[in-house]
Amino acid sequence: METLRIALVQMNATVGDLAKNRDRIIRGLEDARKAGAAFVAFPELAVTGYPPEDLVLSPQFVADNVKALGDVCAATRGITAAVGYVDCGDDIYNAAAILHDGKHVATYHKRFLPNYSVFDEDRYFQAGTKGLVVELGAVRIGINICEDIWYPGGPTTDEALAGDADVILNISSSPFCAGKHAQRKKMLAVRAVDNVVCVAYLNMVGGQDELIFDGRSLVVNEAGETLAEGRAFDEDLVVVDLPIDSVFRRRLKDPRRRKEKLRTGAHSDVDIVPLAAPAFASAPALATAPAYAPASPDEEVYGALVLGVRDYVQKNKFQKVVVGLSGGIDSALTAAIAVDALGATNVVGVTMPSRFSSDATRADAEAVAHALGVRFLTLPIEPLAAAFDTALAHDFSGLPRDITEENLQARIRGNLLMALSNKFGWLVLSTGNKSELSMGYCTLYGDMAGGFAILKDVPKTLVYRLAALRNARSPVIPESTIARPPTAELRDNQKDEDSLPPYATLDPILRLYVEEDANEDEIVAAGFDRATVRRVCRTVDTSEYKRRQGPVGIKITPRAFGKDRRFPITNAYTRTV
Repeated sequence: METLRIALVQMNATVGDLAKNRDRIIRGLEDARKAGAAFVAFPELAVTGYPPEDLVLSPQFVADNVKALGDVCAATRGITAAVGYVDCGDDIYNAAAILHDGKHVATYHKRFLPNYSVFDEDRYFQAGTKGLVVELGAVRIGINICEDIWYPGGPTTDEALAGDADVILNISSSPFCAGKHAQRKKMLAVRAVDNVVCVAYLNMVGGQDELIFDGRSLVVNEAGETLAEGRAFDEDLVVVDLPIDSVFRRRLKDPRRRKEKLRTGAHSDVDIVPLAAPAFASAPALATAPAYAPASPDEEVYGALVLGVRDYVQKNKFQKVVVGLSGGIDSALTAAIAVDALGATNVVGVTMPSRFSSDATRADAEAVAHALGVRFLTLPIEPLAAAFDTALAHDFSGLPRDITEENLQARIRGNLLMALSNKFGWLVLSTGNKSELSMGYCTLYGDMAGGFAILKDVPKTLVYRLAALRNARSPVIPESTIARPPTAELRDNQKDEDSLPPYATLDPILRLYVEEDANEDEIVAAGFDRATVRRVCRTVDTSEYKRRQGPVGIKITPRAFGKDRRFPITNAYTRTV
């Protein structure tokens, strides 16, 4: 059977590093040639990295990206490629260049520009108006970009009907959140079946600030069956053979397609670009594509966190990170993820005990550092806390100790970590989780100090599950840390539940309020006490000023704080009654 071999280069681009991205694309072209591919694709905005944000507002940046694309084009002798880049001319477009045998032969402009959640594409790009089908001999390949394929009846249908496309190639930079891959897979299968086409979906991989791109590119046949799948959270070359004789010819005559085409009428908004037929028969035999076992939701999240830390640290050219180890589960999990991402030699743990630190938490902090094999420093804060007490004694005379002194301890620790960062160039990883940040149960310039927040979007109940998952691989977090009631240890016998509802109650309320925009009545109807719900909702809203001043962190839920959820700090509106 005659086949068309296509290759999907699932690459990790760095935003703004045009030379590195260009060279990575050129290496991908060579890899595709060696694999015998006639057609090779690269992700959405592969030349610039995604999202380039306000870099796109610089004419010099856009011009430099076009120049880099020209270098890529010169390297396409004997192969056809689709490459994501920023196109300019009458306007600025999120585009896919079709490069064929050293020439730039066609360009597709993304038609549906997402402007929700973490996306701001309307700010930067003009929407395209036409579909594009590339004709390689007997095979027609429709080209579209990311959001375009999510809409029934959108560019995919135009290209399948008006362009008689046999294959739809969608190049994407689709951010990860828990459960997203299963949603994508179902959607792609529906598009393939509804339009009687194969769908080749290529996704970016890598971390970019708070966003994670999980890869897991897919090739789906016209029956919705998966033919090939890329690795999760890692670069990959996905190569697949698509039949071009009897199967495609049968599709072209498929009665469903013919009937739909007659019903909808002729489409005039699809350009068809004929190219020289590739040498199909010369490709070497292709090994069976690997089948990847589906990961559990928690395994997906852990993989995303590891990738996010690695790329943030390395792309920002840090060598080492430092973590304050309190003996609690959040700091232990943060350190474990950092070691898995960067290696033990690049992680430093620091314990900063006070008179409120128990022997058990001190021992657990040291045990975590020992189990992970990281350098371990001890910097007691009691002398510094005493100095603050002395300095403030006159003005605080006659007033009881309260949250003021507790916050001073947290800020002393933050200062020590930042001093180590400044002196040695280590990136401080803050350790707060989403539950605490939602409720403002954190100290500005204290435990919120740092350059990157691994657990920023990880609820406390998920922290426990991830700790169990990591311990199942090798036990690095002491059972005593997991079993101990959470405590900040800023006063005698302190427990988190002194200030917060139990996390088993708090986290579901936060999910409904923060991620699903439910109001008070809706959350109460889900089975929660009204007074607790009201307290949680109001505290979330009034804590926005803290979150706005905290470090960037990794998005793993459908709605994270930051770009995903932009509430005004000065805000008199409440969704409670």
